[in-house]
This record gives sequence, C-alpha cells and structure tokens, in this order.
Amino acid sequence: MVNTGFLLSVAAQAAPATVGEWWAQYGKMLTDGIWGTIYMTLVSTAIGYLFGLPMGVALTVTDKDGLRPNAVVYKTLDVIANIVRSIPFLILLILLIPFTRALVGRSYGTTAVIVPLTIAAIPFIARMVESSLKEVDAGVIEAARSMGASNWQIITRVLLVEGKTSLIINATIAMGTILGYSAMAGTVGGGGLGDIAVRYGYNRYQYDVMFVTVALLIILFQLFQTYGMMIANHFDRRKGNAMTAVTLVVFIVMTVLIAVCGGIGILSFIKEMFLK
Repeated sequence: MVNTGFLLSVAAQAAPATVGEWWAQYGKMLTDGIWGTIYMTLVSTAIGYLFGLPMGVALTVTDKDGLRPNAVVYKTLDVIANIVRSIPFLILLILLIPFTRALVGRSYGTTAVIVPLTIAAIPFIARMVESSLKEVDAGVIEAARSMGASNWQIITRVLLVEGKTSLIINATIAMGTILGYSAMAGTVGGGGLGDIAVRYGYNRYQYDVMFVTVALLIILFQLFQTYGMMIANHFDRRKGNAMTAVTLVVFIVMTVLIAVCGGIGILSFIKEMFLK
C-alpha cells in the first residue's frame, strides 16, 4: 500500500521556497496549459458552430410550428442530438478514442481532444440555437411572410437578426461548457490546464499546482463570460446603453486577443490535421 503521508512529506520538501522559484519551476508549464485550454475551447467552439448553427436552424424550421415542417427531418435531428447529449462527456471521450486516433493519428493531446469536444458541442449548440430562434416573436415572422419574404430571407434577415442577443448569450454559455469539457479531458491526457491539475494535483499530491490551475480556469471562464455578456448587452435594443470609454477599450482589447488566439488556434489545428 502506498504511504500517502510519505508522499506528501516528499512533495513538501521538494516544493520551491519562494514564489519566484515556484514560477521558475512551473511557469512555462502553466503558460502552455493556458494556451492549450484556450486553443481547445476556441477551435472546438468555432467548429461546433460551423455545424451546430445549421443544425439548430434546421430543427427550428422543420418543427411542427416551423417555416417548413418536416417530421422525418426533425425527428432524425432530434434523436441524434438527444443521443449525443445523453452520453456524459468523459464516456464519450473514451468511446471516440478509435475514431480520434483514425482521424488525427493519436488519441491524446490538445488537437486530438478537439474531435470529441466538437462532437459533444454540436448537438448542445444546436439546441441552444433552436431555443434562441424559437424566442423570436411569431408576429414578426408573419409580418415578413405577408410582405413576400422567402423562407431563406426570413431565416437570415428575421430569425437570426431578431434572435442575435439570445444567440450571443447562448454562445457564451456554450463556450463556458466547452471550457469545462476541455478540463475534463485532462483525465485521459487531453492537455491544457485540466491535464496539469490531474497530473500534479491528483497523481503527485501537489495541491499548490492544482489550486493555481483551478484559479486559472475560473479566470478564463470569467473572461469568456464577461466578454460574451458585453457583446450581448451591446446588441440588446431593450437596454440601449452605449459602452463607456473604459468598457469600449476593454471590449476592443479582448476582441483583438480572442481573434488573434482563435486565428492562431485554427491555423495550428489546420496544420496539425491537414499539413503533417
């Protein structure tokens, strides 16, 4: 049997004496972990919306009260979404290991985890999009139809435009959920802050590292949440409040940072997947 007290005493003896020494020992690893988490979250969210948004629109349009009801299409998409969402992410991650290995060439690391993250995100995003679009006032849709608008015009110029505030809020929720999923992936070597928390906090009893990674995850979540709500409030016509100078500067800085990180992440993903 492993002597837990002995392991804790060894870890305590080996711990750095000062904050500077601690950062020198773990700083690069944590910095890489932050980037890995941002990379997985942004790329998975982007790809998830690439497929989840059309799926959500299709669910809305083909519903019995939709623009073009189609029971077969709706039921098929509904069942697919329910099946994927009913599987806990950790189990889904393990189930998809053979598929991930066949697609990426390995089942561990940040790029590999994007595959199950995206598959888990698509039906979740689709349901969020469906919920947002169904909040649009039916009277607005009928008014557009009475003026001769086609279904495509109603979708692009009425549903998506009128529901944009709810769509942005739900996108913020989706990003936070994917961030949490990316941390769970650390249990199977997924990389990022979750992987550091498991390897150092759980396996090596280095709780200082684990607490710092948890704090960093909370900070990342709050940043994503704050940024998303800033955008939603800006487009919410019911509030009509313009951004203050400070809020505008923060918004621009965060937009640039997320755009740069997202662009670098997507390019890195393309390079890993297609330019090996």
